[in-house]
Amino acid sequence: MATVEFKGKSFEIDEDGFLQRFEDWSPEWVEYVQESEGIKEMSDEHQKVLDFLQDYYKKNGIAPMVRILSKVTGFKLKHIYELFPSGPGKGACKMAGLPKPTGCV
Repeated sequence: MATVEFKGKSFEIDEDGFLQRFEDWSPEWVEYVQESEGIKEMSDEHQKVLDFLQDYYKKNGIAPMVRILSKVTGFKLKHIYELFPSGPGKGACKMAGLPKPTGCV
């Protein structure tokens, strides 16, 4: 298990760079992932995806399937990839503090 230090915060991450504990999620984590993902500026659309992912995870204990994410947010998959270049699983779920989704490459 590795530790990432960013803006005075420490985050324990797994081998794929996902938070070990959802409870450790913070605005600093978002900034860290944003920087590593190459996302220049966070928008309301980014936040809408993150909020949905976190709410779904809190209720169900897993990340939603991509089609559910797309349906609930109203964003086509192509647009989600525009928001999160590495994709909904690797980029968006990581930024939201979720564990690596099953089947995520």
